[in-house]
Amino acid sequence: MVSTGGDDVSSTNQNTESKDGQLNTHTKVVQAACQNSDDNKFCVDTLSSVNTSNPADYIKKVVKNSMDDVIKAFNLSDTVSVEDKKDNSSLKMAIEDCKDLLDFAMDELQASKIFVRDNNIINIHDRVSDLKNWLGAVIAYQQSCLDGFDTDAEKEVQQILQSGGLDNLGKLTALALDIVAGLAHILSALNLNLTTKPTSSRRLLNLDPDGYPSWMSIADRKLLDGNAVTPNAVVAKDGSGQYKTILDAINAYPKNHQGRYVIYVKAGVYDEYIMVDKKKPNMLIYGDGPTKTIVTGSKNIKDGFKTMRSATFSTVAEGFIAKSMAFENTAGASKHQAVALRVQGDRSVFFDCAMRGFQDTLYAHAHRQFYRNCEISGTVDFIFGYGTTLIQSSKIIVRKPDPNQQNIVVADGTDQKSMPTGVVLQNCQIMAEAALEPDKLTVKSYLARPWKAYSRAIFLENTIDNLIQPDGFLPWSGNQFLDTCFFAEYANTGPGADVKTRVKWSRGVLTKGDAAKYCADQWLQASSWLPATGVCLSLSFVLFGFEEKKFRMRKKLWFRVRDTYAQPFGTDDWRSNTFGVGSSSHVVPGSLMSPPFGHVPPCPELFATQPPDTRFGIGPTRVNMPKYPLKILWLSGIRIVILKN
Repeated sequence: MVSTGGDDVSSTNQNTESKDGQLNTHTKVVQAACQNSDDNKFCVDTLSSVNTSNPADYIKKVVKNSMDDVIKAFNLSDTVSVEDKKDNSSLKMAIEDCKDLLDFAMDELQASKIFVRDNNIINIHDRVSDLKNWLGAVIAYQQSCLDGFDTDAEKEVQQILQSGGLDNLGKLTALALDIVAGLAHILSALNLNLTTKPTSSRRLLNLDPDGYPSWMSIADRKLLDGNAVTPNAVVAKDGSGQYKTILDAINAYPKNHQGRYVIYVKAGVYDEYIMVDKKKPNMLIYGDGPTKTIVTGSKNIKDGFKTMRSATFSTVAEGFIAKSMAFENTAGASKHQAVALRVQGDRSVFFDCAMRGFQDTLYAHAHRQFYRNCEISGTVDFIFGYGTTLIQSSKIIVRKPDPNQQNIVVADGTDQKSMPTGVVLQNCQIMAEAALEPDKLTVKSYLARPWKAYSRAIFLENTIDNLIQPDGFLPWSGNQFLDTCFFAEYANTGPGADVKTRVKWSRGVLTKGDAAKYCADQWLQASSWLPATGVCLSLSFVLFGFEEKKFRMRKKLWFRVRDTYAQPFGTDDWRSNTFGVGSSSHVVPGSLMSPPFGHVPPCPELFATQPPDTRFGIGPTRVNMPKYPLKILWLSGIRIVILKN
């Protein structure tokens, strides 16, 4: 049995010198906190026992009550009796998964409790995104637990757990998210308006002048700068490494290891099921490329595995990075849910990877996740989950489904309006695989459908092929969730990007300002952690189309090369010294990419598709720019600005 200790949240039996004033403050806080709640009475009843002038105490109260309910549900799952029969193996699996998920929920609530306890309201306000990230994961786990009871025979146990704490856990955590999301409004009600911007994430995360966390080792910095380092472990099927299986290398992770643990997996097809557990943070696994280093499996729901357990590769550890390898589930479309990759740990990054499957290929289960230069393929809901997910500059490949099936790219599980979750696809190619190409106009394919009440899917600057149906989005079941889901687009191109005939319940085309909310910096708080991974990214908009005009750079800009990476158009030279385009011989002295700044680590970021003779300096300069797409890379929040004359 799990228990919780006491909490020092102030209540109505406190002694106070100014009781009337405190009650007045209490009323103001409760009114402000409950203003946008879906259940005002529940909100008021929950907060009624708190009577202090400190808004943080109201967050503490809801977090404490949530912890009580998750513990209640966890202990109840221990008492559920399951007969030891073969036909109950599925129910046993669901209960075990639920207990694991509730254990993770306790971790998130404990982190939230400590954070609120140890910080003043200003610091809480400045790092509200972290708090929302933890609380959003609690709902992800609560919902995932309930999702696991997916047969009629299992519904009785599901209902016992719901009434025994899970339903109330969902309501309380949703309330906590509402309060945190409305914190600025609460502070305003108390005349505690914050006129300054939130404190720099650099100071909060204690980053050094080069943007690295102070705890990062020199060896890790070299790794992140693109330099070769000696891996901690080498995996090779032929015995030329230290280990023959990836799982053995992962399990060799030393206890209490500090810094990044690096595993190199040589080319080969590794038929194994892998879990990176929460006690193995900051792991990097890299291979010889997604066509050479492949992790494969075929578990699926038809053969008796729950969706969570069908994953070929799962990672629940924080700070996980994978590069240059593939994760696949070969079960096939007829086997329905069959996950290739499940990602749960916060600040997970996948670069130059492939996720290949059919239904439910990529399970973006929880927390902040970033995918770049990847290939993700599937049929039904093949990118799904409860995470805060950004997929940049990747190929989204729609495969040929079984007869009577329809293809859906995204099925997001955002269940509460204040959850900071959803799926964003930016600067991707959404296309048909070769096998679907002859039938792509008859097999119906959609961008997204609303799996849960507040499902979010945003499509920014993608190239969309004509396999996507003109209406774009598909209902889940009748009119369910159509009024609350959020599906929107911005600056997409291609024959499938015409929004004129999109469904009326989508949010249409976003303004540039609204679309910016879903770029890396605001969506993932990426500038505070992604640069340190060494993976290139665009923190804001990537693609802009310009007419043939003269342009100029607004001012001279100087950056360290480690802050940006570029591949000139028309060359595969990853270490070119050219800032503009053309071959690597076109070096502009003193330009951004020229010495003495150093080499450019691998990252195919195209700055402009121009004729080979066109060159850029770092400005101020003027060039004749034909009508070609231009990509602009943001550098730690600063961008190169090119304006019309």
